Amino acid sequence: MPAPLLDRARTSLRLRALDLRDRVSGRADPLVPPRRRHFVGHAESDFAATGDEFLGHFMRLGGLKPGDRVLDIGSGIGRMARPLTGFLDGGGTYDGFDVNPAGIAWCRDHYGTDHPRFAFVVADLFNARYNPTGSQSAQEFTFPYADASFDFALATSVFTHLLEGEADRYLAEAARTLAPGGTLFATWFLLDDGSRAAIASGAAALPFLDAEARVAVISDAVPEEAIAFDRAWLGEAAARHGLTIAAIHDGAWRGETDPPAPPAPTFQDVVVATNGAPTP
Repeated sequence: MPAPLLDRARTSLRLRALDLRDRVSGRADPLVPPRRRHFVGHAESDFAATGDEFLGHFMRLGGLKPGDRVLDIGSGIGRMARPLTGFLDGGGTYDGFDVNPAGIAWCRDHYGTDHPRFAFVVADLFNARYNPTGSQSAQEFTFPYADASFDFALATSVFTHLLEGEADRYLAEAARTLAPGGTLFATWFLLDDGSRAAIASGAAALPFLDAEARVAVISDAVPEEAIAFDRAWLGEAAARHGLTIAAIHDGAWRGETDPPAPPAPTFQDVVVATNGAPTP
């Protein structure tokens, strides 16, 4: 067997063994997918711990409240949905969409009647990895929700994989579907003096090419692998769509700084924006 296939087979067996251990020990969570189906990040990353961590960020940095109507842009296989089941109260709702039909199907099957205020929709967008037969372009996609439907929209590791036109469209649609005063919590890779210096010195975790440009990638062959945007571009695009950036929290991807920066909330940069002018 070729080495790459052998490595994948070994990894699959190890992940299956870990899943079996959880089931036998009674630690299996029905809203945590099998490790080999996480779809997000490293296959062995802690799915539940990451979701729980971000719930804390949503509350502390984004002001998420139990009664909010939540939109999960790029919901995957429910990593952010799971912790919200225990947080949102009777007035809160959750809607998520994703290009990955397998992830949406899994969530529909496992949330089902136990969580009637949680809904998942497939976005039939072309994606070379997850939906190669998709019929629509992300740059022209209209979120399948009415205007002002949500109080809080989240997009974790979404804008970091969108090209410029796609990112602009998603900002516009987030603004359209948020109620006045609603919040967009999104993660990005932002290019500014600090991150550009870190990239140039090799301190940054990601070696973005042509980092002085407005948009930079780590692979010309597969640009969607990781994309960074100039901080000024984001400010201009957000304002164009009626979003006001309330806060930006630098991510750990930038590496160590001198003098040391405060601890980063998470790996990517966190951007919190409000729909319309901020409340006095």
